[in-house]
Amino acid sequence: MAITTETIPGYVAGTWGIDPVHSEVTFSVRHLAISKVKGSFSSFDVTLVTGDSIVDSTVEATIDIASISTGNADRDGHLHSDDFFNTEAHPKAVFRSTSITEKGDDLVIDGELTLKGVTKPVQLKAEFGGIVTDGYGQTKAGFSAKGKIDRTEYGVSFNAPLDNGGFTLGNEITLDFEIQLVLAK
Repeated sequence: MAITTETIPGYVAGTWGIDPVHSEVTFSVRHLAISKVKGSFSSFDVTLVTGDSIVDSTVEATIDIASISTGNADRDGHLHSDDFFNTEAHPKAVFRSTSITEKGDDLVIDGELTLKGVTKPVQLKAEFGGIVTDGYGQTKAGFSAKGKIDRTEYGVSFNAPLDNGGFTLGNEITLDFEIQLVLAK
């Protein structure tokens, strides 16, 4: 079903901002080729400007890379270094949509991700969770989105060889977004 002002109760054209308390941005990467290490970012912003139809909308997300957390202070410190993100020189990652299309019950969000000074196309597959009015009278919308990037394409290429072949880290990063937005008044 198309997501439009006519088909979804509560859907309106307007500007929606992040509800950070009810949202999260996480990632995972293969480690030692046998498991995944997960992490999150605690500081990020998302703005969705909706048109009469979701396909007429735009989304922009900014992630504070210095807010990265993997549950290990030493690893997090290494991630801040030039081996990985060089957060002093490149403190933010920015995603800007270039198109949104509906594919069955899902959304496909094409856009550009800028990370460590490099901009590349990225595709996110998203799910619309719905729209409700909360107990405080705020209109909220929920979305889940997932995408994959090759970290080496962004200059995040540090790795260490393993004795039995292969490398410590995989190149593919899975990004997960659980986003709740609030309609601006």
